Amino acid sequence: MSIRRLPENLVNRIAAGEVVERPASALKELVENAIDSGARTISVRLGAGGIDLIEVTDNGCGMSPADMALALERHATSKLPDEDIELVATLGFRGEALPSIASVSTLTLESRVGNAEGWRRVVDHGTLTGEGPAALPPGTRVRVENLFGKIPARRKFLRSPRAEYAAALDTVKRLAMARPDIGFTVEHDGRRVLSVQPDMERPERVAALTSVELVDNSVGLDFQRENVRLGGIASLPTYNRGVADHQFLFVNGRPVKDKLLIGAVRGTYAEMLARDRHAVVALFLDLPLTEVDVNVHPAKTEVRFREPALIRGMIVSGLRHALDQSGFRAVQRPAADALAAWQQEPIHTVQGNIFASPRPVYQNNIPPAFPSLAEKRSSFADLGQIAGEDLAPLMGRAAAATEAVPESRKHPLGVARGQVANTYIVAEAEDGLVIVDQHAAHERLVLERMRKAMTQTGGAVPSQALLLPQVVELDEPACDRLEARLEELSDFGLELERFGPGAMLVRATPAMLGGGDAKALVEDLADDLAAYDHALSLKERIDHVAATMACHGSVRAGRVLSVPEMNALLREMEVTPHSGQCNHGRPTWVKLALSDVEKLFGRK
Repeated sequence: MSIRRLPENLVNRIAAGEVVERPASALKELVENAIDSGARTISVRLGAGGIDLIEVTDNGCGMSPADMALALERHATSKLPDEDIELVATLGFRGEALPSIASVSTLTLESRVGNAEGWRRVVDHGTLTGEGPAALPPGTRVRVENLFGKIPARRKFLRSPRAEYAAALDTVKRLAMARPDIGFTVEHDGRRVLSVQPDMERPERVAALTSVELVDNSVGLDFQRENVRLGGIASLPTYNRGVADHQFLFVNGRPVKDKLLIGAVRGTYAEMLARDRHAVVALFLDLPLTEVDVNVHPAKTEVRFREPALIRGMIVSGLRHALDQSGFRAVQRPAADALAAWQQEPIHTVQGNIFASPRPVYQNNIPPAFPSLAEKRSSFADLGQIAGEDLAPLMGRAAAATEAVPESRKHPLGVARGQVANTYIVAEAEDGLVIVDQHAAHERLVLERMRKAMTQTGGAVPSQALLLPQVVELDEPACDRLEARLEELSDFGLELERFGPGAMLVRATPAMLGGGDAKALVEDLADDLAAYDHALSLKERIDHVAATMACHGSVRAGRVLSVPEMNALLREMEVTPHSGQCNHGRPTWVKLALSDVEKLFGRK
């Protein structure tokens, strides 16, 4: 078969295959054009998820009739003033979006420049079907109808209108997040689903497009290295999601989905989150145009950096620095579900409800005189008999204080007042009650101590030799995996030695673990290496080993703690990074505000 030139309409349809994969792809191109036009407000209307209708209206610079004709031709653009293609400062420049979309839909383009009259051009699947004057305010309106209507092979591969709508809304959210100076509205099937005002602060815009809780449960980033700047916000590890669709990455204001950036975020949170949980982040990278190539992908959703190691290291160090500054913070959502579980019920005894007695009736409406101390004691004894139990063991005894009671206002996590179920520490803070999971909290503290010890000792944790080495029997593959990691485990203070084909000899354990169950520790490490040894990087494997050791060396649930031990735990939490979450991403403490306590008793 001889070589031939393809007809123009077929060329446009091929180009549309690169640019227009689904309604969200077409919407992305149209909104980016509106942003590049200098618009301050952008309105989007969708029908059936964008399959039946996509309409984008902006108040940008607009186009003259001649420019509108050129805009519908391939490789015509106003975004590339010279031939220096590497220095593209706009979101797009290829000049294929409008003709490509027009070749697979019915496209109506209306625009008006300043005080001039508006103009309209209509293109039906690549064929110009009409043009003429149009009434509209300055700016541009693009209407796309019946996408892939004459290409059933493409249309049948579209997903349901609900799924296409979700993808389109996500596209607008990412672009709106990148430009907090522009106002965006989105309507779907006649219902307004999104509205953000222009000139918002970046954290407020991100929270408005994700969750209002993010502002109170995140840390800000403002980090600069050489000529690269990193900004944005990142959630506390305890504020996480089950999927990674709430990770927003931007390079020079362009939303991207780059594996390098996603890997950097995952690596930063790896030691603080379970593997099936994901952080919520919005990271904004600004760097010179010569340091990044945005022409890697036709839709420009991927980029290539000149120095990828510098970018990845900057993201990891910037995120870690910001999270380290968060200290003991953890997610403190209003515990509506927990409060609803509290029951305000009377106490029932063998004599009935002791709080449900009728209001006393006094003779001549005059209450009796206050009872004497002896009468009070007698009444307390009577109450115990009425309740069918002896209250003496429940009554406290006053004693002289040997030292001043600490003031809760001096400590963010308050002062320990007791222990519940030998698992939870109850502390009183200035603004509420703090409940601490002692095992989860101490687990994080031990892990941070271990990391600090490795840093101070040049990569090795002090070990404590066992008086009698302990033999741990395992299957041969487990012993092989441990033997391959003997040097890494030794850096953590765990000294092992192969003891035959199916056993390991434990000679020393990390000193900070205080002995513990060496057999259980080695068995858990063997299981972890079997599950994650090949899936994780060396750094992640080391962090996982450290977390497993910390779990075995922490205060267990069910252990009775003295008040000084509880307060010591609280004070260490206040000065330890990441102590707001355990090694698996769960919160180590929660707070019940005094206002919530008052609501329980009907005071508010």
